[in-house]
Amino acid sequence: MELDPLLLSRMQFAFVVSFHAIFPVFTIGLASYIALLHGLFFKTNNPAWDRLALFWTKVFAVVFGMGVVSGIVMSFQFGTNWSNFSQAASNFLGPVLSYEVVTAFFLEAAFLGVLLFGRGKVPQGVHLFAAIMVAIGTFISSFWILSANSWMHTPAGVELIDYRFHVVSWTEAIFNPSFPYRFAHMAMASFLTGGFVVAGVSAWFLLRGRDPEANRRALSMCLWLLLFLAPAQAVVGDFHGLNTLEHQPAKVAAMEGHWETSGNVPLLLFAIPDQEAQTNRFEIGIPNLASLILTHSTDGVIQGLNEFAPEEQPPVWIVFWAFRVMVGIGLLMIATALIGLLLRRKGKFHQHTGFLKTLVYMIPMPFVAVLAGWIVTESGRAPWLVYGMMTHAEGVTPSLTGPMALFTLVGYVLVYAVVFYAGIYYLTRVVRNGMLPKEEREAAGDNFRRPMRPLSATETPFDDDVDPVRN
Repeated sequence: MELDPLLLSRMQFAFVVSFHAIFPVFTIGLASYIALLHGLFFKTNNPAWDRLALFWTKVFAVVFGMGVVSGIVMSFQFGTNWSNFSQAASNFLGPVLSYEVVTAFFLEAAFLGVLLFGRGKVPQGVHLFAAIMVAIGTFISSFWILSANSWMHTPAGVELIDYRFHVVSWTEAIFNPSFPYRFAHMAMASFLTGGFVVAGVSAWFLLRGRDPEANRRALSMCLWLLLFLAPAQAVVGDFHGLNTLEHQPAKVAAMEGHWETSGNVPLLLFAIPDQEAQTNRFEIGIPNLASLILTHSTDGVIQGLNEFAPEEQPPVWIVFWAFRVMVGIGLLMIATALIGLLLRRKGKFHQHTGFLKTLVYMIPMPFVAVLAGWIVTESGRAPWLVYGMMTHAEGVTPSLTGPMALFTLVGYVLVYAVVFYAGIYYLTRVVRNGMLPKEEREAAGDNFRRPMRPLSATETPFDDDVDPVRN
């Protein structure tokens, strides 16, 4: 069997991006939460906020480090696997990615040092300012990255001359048609991810009786956040879907499993798409609901996949089911937030064992939803690398062979497996040793030197629990 370098290159980049994406989406939300905790401590001088800020800063240090390590290789793949695309889009992507490094990464790195190592060394106000700057830096970084990605979906402000994109309007290129919706959608996804992780970990601590005062406050804050953000994300997602329908109708048709252009389109809850036969083998749906959602009319006409040539259709099965995973988890998030509101009215949100365990089980759900959303976005764009202007086949490196692509793919999988296992293992150690009783925190703190690098700021050994009795 001949190895296809294009397919392997797509698999390689998809793997690296999927691995990397779970870390920034968490750090963006967590950085803002840490800044809020520092602000509350600065205002109230309540030590509970300080204890929370200290613990979550340790978590942030580990996740930030894993994000940097996992994401740095993506830039190399632009040259090794996608040289034609890199050359063609360099006039736009080169400056944009440079802006991200100069305006965001340097800002984060500089003030992260103050945040991690400045406790007790700089005034409290300066420490708070550092936390705010780190949070702002994460948003600036996401601004540039999402602008670049959105431009690939809805290219604007450029002309394609001799297989090179030339920028004619930086404003139109940066603020391309899909960027506002995509940026808002990802920002809210980041807050939801951070909120569910903090809520789940706080619930875990409450189940074990660790620092009930601080973790009850943290859980209460997160439940209020989730109550408003989870439904709001559905509204933002609807606007994003309408924008996608306007600019990428084939993607929306694949998301809906819709083949024939027609009105009164049902919302399919379950289907088995058969792309070869250009139909669904089996389907269960709610009549007229897809037309109502996408056109705001029950008899609204939606363009079907048959309107597009087979070679210009995205992989329907993947897009269809990834979209349902994302939406299903979103509905589960809304339900969890509403249950939290009900228990809050009864004054039992921090005492109900079943609800606390549910929050613990919900920790991985936002990450799965984010990955499913990115699969919908990127797979739904196929076969276009720059939508309507450059295909994946045109952007791949001409000299790349199948064995070369396979070798690097296997290498990335093996290395990233080690990085992910070690990182998650150590992160669980940080959590297991967090929010201990005061006397145990003081005893543990005597065993560690002053931190000198980011990971050492966690004050957590790699191989032992500070408190091995607790589980």
